[in-house]
Amino acid sequence: MLVQPFTLSIPQSQVDDLQRRIKNARLPQVIEGTGWERGVPVAYLKKLATHWSESFDWRKQEAEINTYDQFTTEIDGQTIHFFHVRAEDADAKPILLLHGWPSSSIEYLQVLDLVTNPKAGKAFTVVAPTIPGFGLSSPVTRTGWQSPHTAKAYAELMKRLGYTRYGVHGSDIGADILGELVKIDAEHIIGAHMATDTSTIVYSVTAFMGGGDPSQNPALSDLQKEQVKKIQEDWKEGDGYLKIQSTRPSTFAFGINDSPVGQLAWQVEKYKIWTHPPDELPEQKIDLDQMLTNISLYWFTGSGAASANYIYENYHAVRDWGAAPQHIPQGFAVFNRKTCARPLMDPEHKIPHWSEFKEGQHFPAMEVPELFAGDVQKFFSSLP
Repeated sequence: MLVQPFTLSIPQSQVDDLQRRIKNARLPQVIEGTGWERGVPVAYLKKLATHWSESFDWRKQEAEINTYDQFTTEIDGQTIHFFHVRAEDADAKPILLLHGWPSSSIEYLQVLDLVTNPKAGKAFTVVAPTIPGFGLSSPVTRTGWQSPHTAKAYAELMKRLGYTRYGVHGSDIGADILGELVKIDAEHIIGAHMATDTSTIVYSVTAFMGGGDPSQNPALSDLQKEQVKKIQEDWKEGDGYLKIQSTRPSTFAFGINDSPVGQLAWQVEKYKIWTHPPDELPEQKIDLDQMLTNISLYWFTGSGAASANYIYENYHAVRDWGAAPQHIPQGFAVFNRKTCARPLMDPEHKIPHWSEFKEGQHFPAMEVPELFAGDVQKFFSSLP
């Protein structure tokens, strides 16, 4: 199947419809004396939605996206969209950048130039695909698209592009796909780099690594145990989105697919609590236009519903949880670090590249793009 050039061009009728729907949104009743502890406050969302419909320039953002080379290809009946930005050095190694939720390959816009044309050090070619059901790889009309299936598709994508050796970076769901990819395409992968945060490490250790309650881990100090307990309490208050999307995505989809303001609220809450520091508003920590561009693409492509179904598929997939091949070099970059992170994830210090940053959190490519790109460059530059 051919790889075809792609230019983003949303019909003006869809842009007009988005603005009309935002302006005609029926907002919920204000509950006096409440704030972010119950979700997105009405006053804040009203202000943000007004900016989205009246000040945000979609065509400007669309033009910026189109300055980067984009392509689509069909794999197993599904259209896959991806950025393919080549470094000037013909011998530059290719790196596959895999995003998470509620995101798309738009998450990496600020780092494309930093990786492919750095001020110093090695340059790398970037392939940044969009997960099926997220952004420009929508819509998905068949069951079965989850991390293992997506990993097979990405292995095929890199083969079609002619890359016999490549690196992989992933965060959130992208890290899950990375874990599957190294199992099936290890002979072609030169290294695996993950970006994460302490909260995600605690969740992963609890849910997937069979280590019991990490707050009772005897290897942790009393302070580190308190760090874990605080994160666990935060998860109890904040994992409702995951329970809904992993159990009843179709019911939830009707609302989010019909209301752009509903889509906005659903995503902006995560930009609020998953960025650092948590007491600031999302636009104080990440670029507002980039955030609204990603949310706009979710709206135009119906990705709110589609990405929820992807999460459902992931939670109901039959998985091989076997260990990844040990010969592939690993790198971890932990943002919004806590001292409990490495004792939980890498207590024996077997991971050769381990970086910790006070700044950033769940969206480091958007929050601290220079730090993120620098760590990616440092890790892959160290590999033969």
